[in-house]
Amino acid sequence: MSTKFANPAPLGLMGFGMTTILLNIHNAGYFPIDSMILAMGIFYGGIGQVIVGMMCFMRGDTFGTTAFTSYGLFWLTLVGLILMPNMGVAASPAHFMGWYLTLWGTFTAFMFVGSLRYPRAKQFVFASLTVLFFLLAVRDFTGNELIGTIAGFEGIICGASAIYFAMAQVLNAEYGRTILPVGELTQVKADVAPLKVEAEPVTLHSVNA
Repeated sequence: MSTKFANPAPLGLMGFGMTTILLNIHNAGYFPIDSMILAMGIFYGGIGQVIVGMMCFMRGDTFGTTAFTSYGLFWLTLVGLILMPNMGVAASPAHFMGWYLTLWGTFTAFMFVGSLRYPRAKQFVFASLTVLFFLLAVRDFTGNELIGTIAGFEGIICGASAIYFAMAQVLNAEYGRTILPVGELTQVKADVAPLKVEAEPVTLHSVNA
Protein backbone atom coordinates (compact mmCIF):
# COMPACT_ATOMS: atom_id res chain seq x y z
CA MET A 1 0.00 0.00 0.00
CA SER A 2 1.45 3.37 -1.04
CA THR A 3 1.03 6.49 1.04
CA LYS A 4 0.81 9.88 -0.65
CA PHE A 5 2.07 12.72 1.51
CA ALA A 6 0.50 16.17 1.32
CA ASN A 7 2.59 19.15 0.27
CA PRO A 8 3.46 20.95 3.54
CA ALA A 9 5.08 23.98 1.87
CA PRO A 10 1.92 26.16 1.63
CA LEU A 11 1.38 25.83 5.38
CA GLY A 12 4.93 26.92 6.12
CA LEU A 13 4.78 29.75 3.59
CA MET A 14 1.56 31.05 5.13
CA GLY A 15 3.07 31.00 8.60
CA PHE A 16 6.12 32.83 7.30
CA GLY A 17 4.22 35.27 5.08
CA MET A 18 1.54 36.39 7.53
CA THR A 19 3.97 36.82 10.42
CA THR A 20 6.43 38.69 8.19
CA ILE A 21 3.75 41.12 7.03
CA LEU A 22 2.61 41.84 10.58
CA LEU A 23 6.14 42.44 11.88
CA ASN A 24 6.97 44.71 8.98
CA ILE A 25 3.82 46.77 9.42
CA HIS A 26 5.51 47.54 12.74
CA ASN A 27 8.88 48.17 11.06
CA ALA A 28 7.18 50.56 8.64
CA GLY A 29 6.13 52.61 11.65
CA TYR A 30 2.41 51.94 11.86
CA PHE A 31 2.12 49.98 15.12
CA PRO A 32 4.36 49.08 18.06
CA ILE A 33 5.38 45.52 18.89
CA ASP A 34 2.49 43.91 20.77
CA SER A 35 1.20 40.53 21.90
CA MET A 36 -0.40 39.81 18.52
CA ILE A 37 2.92 39.96 16.66
CA LEU A 38 4.68 37.96 19.37
CA ALA A 39 1.97 35.29 19.41
CA MET A 40 2.18 34.92 15.65
CA GLY A 41 5.97 34.69 15.94
CA ILE A 42 5.76 31.91 18.52
CA PHE A 43 3.00 29.79 17.06
CA TYR A 44 2.33 30.27 13.35
CA GLY A 45 5.65 31.70 12.21
CA GLY A 46 7.72 29.78 14.76
CA ILE A 47 6.41 26.40 15.86
CA GLY A 48 4.29 26.06 12.71
CA GLN A 49 7.28 26.37 10.40
CA VAL A 50 9.37 23.97 12.49
CA ILE A 51 6.61 21.37 12.16
CA VAL A 52 6.51 21.96 8.39
CA GLY A 53 10.29 21.50 8.30
CA MET A 54 9.91 18.09 9.93
CA MET A 55 7.20 17.20 7.42
CA CYS A 56 9.59 18.13 4.60
CA PHE A 57 12.20 15.88 6.24
CA MET A 58 9.80 12.95 6.00
CA ARG A 59 9.43 13.67 2.27
CA GLY A 60 13.20 13.74 1.74
CA ASP A 61 13.14 17.47 0.96
CA THR A 62 16.47 18.88 2.15
CA PHE A 63 15.79 22.42 0.93
CA GLY A 64 12.38 22.60 2.57
CA THR A 65 13.67 21.07 5.80
CA THR A 66 16.52 23.58 6.02
CA ALA A 67 14.39 26.59 5.08
CA PHE A 68 11.26 26.04 7.15
CA THR A 69 13.01 24.72 10.26
CA SER A 70 15.56 27.54 10.20
CA TYR A 71 13.04 30.35 9.70
CA GLY A 72 10.72 28.85 12.28
CA LEU A 73 13.57 28.93 14.78
CA PHE A 74 14.42 32.46 13.62
CA TRP A 75 10.98 33.61 14.70
CA LEU A 76 11.32 31.86 18.04
CA THR A 77 14.74 33.42 18.69
CA LEU A 78 13.43 36.85 17.67
CA VAL A 79 10.56 36.59 20.16
CA GLY A 80 13.10 35.48 22.75
CA LEU A 81 15.27 38.51 22.02
CA ILE A 82 12.27 40.78 22.57
CA LEU A 83 10.94 39.12 25.72
CA MET A 84 14.07 37.95 27.56
CA PRO A 85 15.23 41.46 28.56
CA ASN A 86 11.96 41.73 30.52
CA MET A 87 13.10 38.65 32.46
CA GLY A 88 16.38 40.19 33.54
CA VAL A 89 18.58 39.00 30.65
CA ALA A 90 20.69 41.77 29.14
CA ALA A 91 19.32 43.10 25.86
CA SER A 92 21.53 42.90 22.77
CA PRO A 93 22.79 46.32 21.62
CA ALA A 94 21.70 47.51 18.19
CA HIS A 95 25.10 46.90 16.59
CA PHE A 96 25.14 43.31 17.82
CA MET A 97 21.61 42.84 16.43
CA GLY A 98 23.05 44.06 13.14
CA TRP A 99 25.38 41.06 13.12
CA TYR A 100 22.49 38.76 13.98
CA LEU A 101 20.55 40.05 10.97
CA THR A 102 23.64 39.94 8.74
CA LEU A 103 24.11 36.24 9.48
CA TRP A 104 20.48 35.55 8.64
CA GLY A 105 20.84 37.58 5.47
CA THR A 106 23.92 35.58 4.47
CA PHE A 107 22.12 32.30 5.10
CA THR A 108 19.15 33.50 3.07
CA ALA A 109 21.42 34.56 0.20
CA PHE A 110 22.71 30.99 -0.02
CA MET A 111 19.14 29.70 0.07
CA PHE A 112 18.28 32.10 -2.75
CA VAL A 113 20.99 30.49 -4.88
CA GLY A 114 19.40 27.12 -4.13
CA SER A 115 15.96 28.50 -5.07
CA LEU A 116 17.12 29.23 -8.62
CA ARG A 117 16.19 25.65 -9.49
CA TYR A 118 12.57 26.37 -8.53
CA PRO A 119 9.74 28.59 -9.88
CA ARG A 120 10.22 32.36 -10.13
CA ALA A 121 7.74 32.96 -7.32
CA LYS A 122 9.93 30.98 -4.91
CA GLN A 123 13.01 32.82 -6.12
CA PHE A 124 11.31 36.15 -5.41
CA VAL A 125 10.49 35.13 -1.84
CA PHE A 126 14.12 34.34 -1.07
CA ALA A 127 15.50 37.32 -3.00
CA SER A 128 13.23 39.79 -1.22
CA LEU A 129 13.92 38.16 2.15
CA THR A 130 17.67 38.50 1.57
CA VAL A 131 17.21 42.22 0.86
CA LEU A 132 15.02 42.56 3.95
CA PHE A 133 17.59 41.05 6.31
CA PHE A 134 20.39 43.24 4.98
CA LEU A 135 18.25 46.39 5.13
CA LEU A 136 17.40 45.66 8.75
CA ALA A 137 21.07 44.97 9.47
CA VAL A 138 22.06 48.33 7.98
CA ARG A 139 19.36 50.02 10.06
CA ASP A 140 20.81 48.54 13.25
CA PHE A 141 24.41 49.30 12.28
CA THR A 142 23.66 52.93 11.37
CA GLY A 143 20.63 53.77 13.48
CA ASN A 144 18.97 55.19 10.36
CA GLU A 145 15.20 55.10 10.90
CA LEU A 146 14.45 55.79 7.23
CA ILE A 147 16.22 52.59 6.21
CA GLY A 148 14.14 50.76 8.81
CA THR A 149 10.95 52.20 7.33
CA ILE A 150 12.02 51.20 3.81
CA ALA A 151 12.78 47.73 5.15
CA GLY A 152 9.28 47.58 6.61
CA PHE A 153 7.61 48.19 3.25
CA GLU A 154 10.00 45.79 1.52
CA GLY A 155 9.18 43.18 4.17
CA ILE A 156 5.46 43.57 3.53
CA ILE A 157 6.11 42.80 -0.13
CA CYS A 158 8.24 39.79 0.86
CA GLY A 159 5.52 38.40 3.13
CA ALA A 160 2.85 38.98 0.49
CA SER A 161 4.93 37.10 -2.08
CA ALA A 162 5.15 34.11 0.28
CA ILE A 163 1.37 34.14 0.74
CA TYR A 164 0.88 34.31 -3.04
CA PHE A 165 3.21 31.37 -3.62
CA ALA A 166 1.44 29.37 -0.91
CA MET A 167 -2.04 29.98 -2.29
CA ALA A 168 -0.85 29.34 -5.84
CA GLN A 169 0.30 25.87 -4.83
CA VAL A 170 -2.99 25.13 -3.06
CA LEU A 171 -5.29 26.40 -5.81
CA ASN A 172 -3.27 24.99 -8.70
CA ALA A 173 -3.21 21.56 -7.04
CA GLU A 174 -6.92 21.61 -6.20
CA TYR A 175 -8.05 22.58 -9.70
CA GLY A 176 -5.42 20.57 -11.55
CA ARG A 177 -4.45 23.56 -13.68
CA THR A 178 -2.77 26.93 -13.34
CA ILE A 179 -4.99 29.35 -11.42
CA LEU A 180 -2.16 31.51 -10.11
CA PRO A 181 1.03 31.39 -12.20
CA VAL A 182 4.29 30.83 -10.32
CA GLY A 183 6.75 31.11 -13.20
CA GLU A 184 7.61 27.49 -13.70
CA LEU A 185 11.06 26.95 -15.20
CA THR A 186 11.35 25.22 -18.55
CA GLN A 187 13.74 22.35 -18.13
CA VAL A 188 15.56 21.27 -21.24
CA LYS A 189 16.64 17.67 -21.10
CA ALA A 190 19.42 16.56 -23.36
CA ASP A 191 18.58 13.61 -25.55
CA VAL A 192 21.26 11.19 -24.58
CA ALA A 193 21.06 7.73 -26.01
CA PRO A 194 21.46 5.10 -23.35
CA LEU A 195 24.79 3.38 -23.42
CA LYS A 196 24.36 -0.20 -24.47
CA VAL A 197 27.02 -2.67 -23.61
CA GLU A 198 26.80 -5.83 -25.58
CA ALA A 199 28.58 -8.87 -24.29
CA GLU A 200 30.96 -10.47 -26.70
CA PRO A 201 30.39 -14.17 -27.35
CA VAL A 202 32.65 -16.33 -25.34
CA THR A 203 34.13 -19.37 -27.09
CA LEU A 204 35.14 -22.26 -24.94
CA HIS A 205 38.12 -24.16 -26.25
CA SER A 206 38.72 -27.66 -25.13
CA VAL A 207 42.11 -28.29 -23.66
CA ASN A 208 43.74 -31.58 -24.55
CA ALA A 209 45.82 -33.04 -21.82
